[in-house]
Amino acid sequence: MRSLRDELVRIDSSGVAHPIGTAASQWMRQRSGAYRLLPAPKHVVFMRYTGEDGLRDASDGAVVRVAGEITTPGAVCDVVALIGQAGWRGELVVSEAEVSRSIFFDQGNVVGVQTNADEERLGMVLYRFGALTKAQLEEIVEKMEWGMRFGEAAAEVGALTHEKLYEYIGKQVEEVFCATLTIGDGAFFFLDDYDDERLVSRHTVSTNSLLMDGVTRMDEVRYFRQKVPGLDYVPVRNEGKPAPGEEYLATWEVIDGKATVEEIGRRTGKGEFAITKDLYSLVQSKHVSIHPPRISGGPTGLVSIANGALRVIHANVDKAEKGEALRQSLASFAVGAGVYDILFRGAGPDEHGVLDPKAVAENSVIVASGADPENVLKQMLHEYVSFALFSAGTALGSEKDGEIKKEVGPILAKLRPQG
Repeated sequence: MRSLRDELVRIDSSGVAHPIGTAASQWMRQRSGAYRLLPAPKHVVFMRYTGEDGLRDASDGAVVRVAGEITTPGAVCDVVALIGQAGWRGELVVSEAEVSRSIFFDQGNVVGVQTNADEERLGMVLYRFGALTKAQLEEIVEKMEWGMRFGEAAAEVGALTHEKLYEYIGKQVEEVFCATLTIGDGAFFFLDDYDDERLVSRHTVSTNSLLMDGVTRMDEVRYFRQKVPGLDYVPVRNEGKPAPGEEYLATWEVIDGKATVEEIGRRTGKGEFAITKDLYSLVQSKHVSIHPPRISGGPTGLVSIANGALRVIHANVDKAEKGEALRQSLASFAVGAGVYDILFRGAGPDEHGVLDPKAVAENSVIVASGADPENVLKQMLHEYVSFALFSAGTALGSEKDGEIKKEVGPILAKLRPQG
């Protein structure tokens, strides 16, 4: 990620500008030519291209009607409201770091968008809403590399009709518009007029309507995140609950305890925001629980994470020459629980206190007895590591206990079962 220093430019006492950062250097090279320095406050430099004559000509680029900094999410809402109420025609360019978005306005309506954010490109919008499979998207992208336009490539692949494509371009308008409102650190420029040929297709959507929906979505997303923290979390049906009402039935039917929020949004065709809203309601009604993201590598990945914590705990206790007592305590815990002897069969722990990931993963299938082995394993490893941490703290004293907990805590959190 680019640092703020990458964007710095130094103006020396003779008035010569020197780019300090790589981004600043790149941007200035892209803007070679003669610029007019416009009047501005002392802490702002505002220049626009005019050529050597210093006059604004049509060929010199659109006039900047409004411009400014963005310092908080939602700050651009006031600018959008002004443009919509005034009925201006033009292009609102909003930039943050490497991402740039354009919203095209005409007589109080949004008529199109452009973006260089990968997740907001038309193909990815279609994929995220379930209108394209990954294979279809890759085939379309390949055809576009040979010069085809997106719509032509999609039609040739047989993925979409022109009517459906037009409908999803409308969804792209909504997605880019809402994403623009959330920018918290960047800059905006409203440019008078634009070339209609830059629009892939022309939509006419009320600016005020989009603005109200966007602001509502921003507020609701913050609210929903309390129960559905992210798109990589996994919804799981709660046992004994009947199917919910018809409004949520389509969402309920695709919840299998494995698909993430993002995948469910794709399978239902509802997209990420609408599906998050559905899941929040299902959590509130206690039909669904939201489980943390599945660990990369499955059961063996879980054991590897537990080993990281166990290695830290044992190293600290061994250093204090109290390792033998810890090992005896853990052995008693495992025997007393009645299932760890099966889980750890042929898996250790070794002299460093760590377990064999492959052996534990294989044994977890037996211990789970038909339940989800990964969920069972997560709970058992969490209990085992938690007991190891407790025993180490008892042996080492409160000061050292606090140090170990600080180091092991983030690791242990990854194993925490869903409450």
